[in-house]
Amino acid sequence: MNVKAKTGLLLLALNLSAAAAPGDVRLVGGTDDLAQWREPRGDWFTASAVRTNAETPKLLAASAGQGSIVNGKIGKTKELLSKQEFGDAEIHVEFLIAQHSNSGVYVMGSYEVQVYDSFGVAKDKYPGIECGGIYQRWADGKGFEGHSPRVNASKAPGEWQSFDITFRAPRFDAAGKKIANAVMVKVVHNGQVVHEQVELTGPTRGGAVEKAAGPLRLQGDHGPVAYRNIVVRPLAAGEKP
Repeated sequence: MNVKAKTGLLLLALNLSAAAAPGDVRLVGGTDDLAQWREPRGDWFTASAVRTNAETPKLLAASAGQGSIVNGKIGKTKELLSKQEFGDAEIHVEFLIAQHSNSGVYVMGSYEVQVYDSFGVAKDKYPGIECGGIYQRWADGKGFEGHSPRVNASKAPGEWQSFDITFRAPRFDAAGKKIANAVMVKVVHNGQVVHEQVELTGPTRGGAVEKAAGPLRLQGDHGPVAYRNIVVRPLAAGEKP
């Protein structure tokens, strides 16, 4: 077999290994990484590689191409909302942040799993602000019900990290009244379980009003962040999350 044929087979194998399983929804990591997100998309752009800016560690540097998305050159732009909406789901997200940066993954647009530079931090300002934390709720000028991760699994800024989230959506009756709260069944940060069976009594701060299904939402206005390999596996009715 000639070199060109071998190279073609290798590229095919790599593409197949990166493909989502049947029924999965790949939001980032395909051939057009912004096509799955609603407009307006602000300054988000696609990139083939992302790293910490060598001269300014609080910013990111990116190479042109596909495979990941970045929230603008200065790391401050609009949030992204997926075109597709989800209820019960398994969600895989990979992210990279600059030094002291901050973002968040809002499941159903309502419940934030915090993306934050927590590398080497023993204890942060309040429960839920840490990377992998479930962010606090907010009412009457006060935060409450923030959930810190069991362990600090954070990597250093400039390294790719991952969340694997298993989520059960809130339930509503025929009249639209909520009859069961949403549940973070499990959250895994960089291979370590950081939450299990956390009931969410309402949206976290800045979250959308609760409903039976909602978009995945990426916070874009709090600091430089990149995302790649975002895959959602919707769970069928009756399929236990």
